[in-house]
Amino acid sequence: MNPLLTTGLDAHRGLTALSVNVNLVAQIRNRRPLNFPSVTRLAELALQAGAQGITIHPRPDQRHIRTHDVFELAELMQQWPQAEFNVEGNPLHNLMGLLRELAAKGQAPQQCTFVPDDESQPTSDHGWRFPADAARLAPLIAEAKALGIRVSLFMDPLPEAMSAVRQVGADRVELYTESYARAHGTAEAPAVLAAFTATAQAALREGLGINAGHDLNRDNLADFLRAVHGVQEVSIGHALIADTLEFGMVDTVRQYLRCIHQAAT
Repeated sequence: MNPLLTTGLDAHRGLTALSVNVNLVAQIRNRRPLNFPSVTRLAELALQAGAQGITIHPRPDQRHIRTHDVFELAELMQQWPQAEFNVEGNPLHNLMGLLRELAAKGQAPQQCTFVPDDESQPTSDHGWRFPADAARLAPLIAEAKALGIRVSLFMDPLPEAMSAVRQVGADRVELYTESYARAHGTAEAPAVLAAFTATAQAALREGLGINAGHDLNRDNLADFLRAVHGVQEVSIGHALIADTLEFGMVDTVRQYLRCIHQAAT
């Protein structure tokens, strides 16, 4: 079974799934008024190489993923029913409109990840806050789930927040791993990892699925997965696409999949 399509109650089974974030491919393309590199083609190569999903984060300013990319990738994913399409974004900006359009076309993504970024941020840099964000998130989560889409919330490693995530109706959390990546290989690493481990344990107790992402790479991925049990999916973009410039998409995806396999042995 594709681990991306599990119920969230069997995180101990199977391997962590790899979802390739193709934002950076679009960002390279957008430097010139040309149609290459092709976001859709690179996503297809990632899937052919064994990736179990594709992630995009279509921001309102279309600095990387553009509206047409969303629908072209949705078409591509119809050819890969065993894989997952994960659309990230702030539900208070443009995300919900895109989800509604995709659902109306019968192409709703399997998962959406709600991220609390503002329009000026160069990248996501913090998770949702509870109870502050609960009231505005609850109806949006309910709407996405009514469209048949699993909802994951981008969260800092805060064990005490996991109960609030469950109460607001989310299905999963995506652990924001930038602090782990920054600490990896330093004396601070054990303490940082302990927070992620405790958060994952709290999430599982609440019946939540666990995803992770941000600054994970070939050097730190396996160590994270060995320490933090129950991670069902990692979404990796910047490092993976940077490695693609050196190794090509097919070999790069296979290298990341080997990291995941190594973590399980």
